[in-house]
Amino acid sequence: MDIMSKLNFKTIEWKDDFVRLIDQTKLPGELTFYDCHELADFIDAFKRLVVRGAPAIGVTAAYAMAVASIKGWDMTKTAGELIDARPTAVNLSWAVKRMMALVESGKGDTISLMAEAKVIHDEDARMCESMGEIGDKLIKPGMRILTHCNAGALATGGIGTALAVIYVSHFNDKGISVWVDETRPLLQGARLTAWELQRAGVPCKLITDNMAASLMASRQVDCVITGADRIAANYDVANKIGTYSLAVNCNYHGIPFYVAAPGSTFDYECPDGRSIEIEMRVGEEITTIAGNRIAPEGIDTYSPAFDITPHELVTAIFTEKEMIKP
Repeated sequence: MDIMSKLNFKTIEWKDDFVRLIDQTKLPGELTFYDCHELADFIDAFKRLVVRGAPAIGVTAAYAMAVASIKGWDMTKTAGELIDARPTAVNLSWAVKRMMALVESGKGDTISLMAEAKVIHDEDARMCESMGEIGDKLIKPGMRILTHCNAGALATGGIGTALAVIYVSHFNDKGISVWVDETRPLLQGARLTAWELQRAGVPCKLITDNMAASLMASRQVDCVITGADRIAANYDVANKIGTYSLAVNCNYHGIPFYVAAPGSTFDYECPDGRSIEIEMRVGEEITTIAGNRIAPEGIDTYSPAFDITPHELVTAIFTEKEMIKP
């Protein structure tokens, strides 16, 4: 099943000696691209969320290390600056460390690093398809699925994590439909997930984040599927802010709460969710929308990018290899 051809876009593309990314800050209004030639371009792309989603960040970082080799940058310094750009998404450090292992082994010539980055990209694409097939086994015909943030092709090197399950079920003609959380403050659900699902022809409806509990109470949600930015050794899950409240509401209403994530998102050196560093974002992301101020000047803000869902609230985790029930 070639789902990528149905979506008809490439989130990350290698171009000889630079990386071309879809500029996700411009979606859904326009499909434009952001080219990364210098280290500052990659750092900017990570911090401004030109590229986002743990697997996509990891793939991009791997290509950044290949560019570093081509251009003769200090590899150790480059690795450190890339890892520091987004501290919560473990795929970033995982990919950079995998590339650095080649360098430190003495086998990290430019051709080898370029090949390894492509392998990481291809592996992620295959993992996405496998996750989708594993998760699809629990999706019944006609299910109404709620998802949060964007865990689709825009967030990975393939068809997605949470959306991979949705895509496989949709193209298996299960007649599913999707509730799309808008995902404040940066509206990745409204801007990105809705855009992807529409391109794929998946029936979907957009809701504000604070409508989810009401939908659950009226029995209009059959399951929730999200992605993850980091999963601790005890299966606590770090994901986009708002995920934890969905899991709490699922628990109260007796609705399955599923997480889809590749093996690279698991951090077995991190014992539990309390040990995960939560990235804090600038206040302007919640005081403005599309550059328009919606809060009074000078108001203080608190803006964590992620929250932690305890493993007790997770019904199952879909990986590329298995289904885990914490």
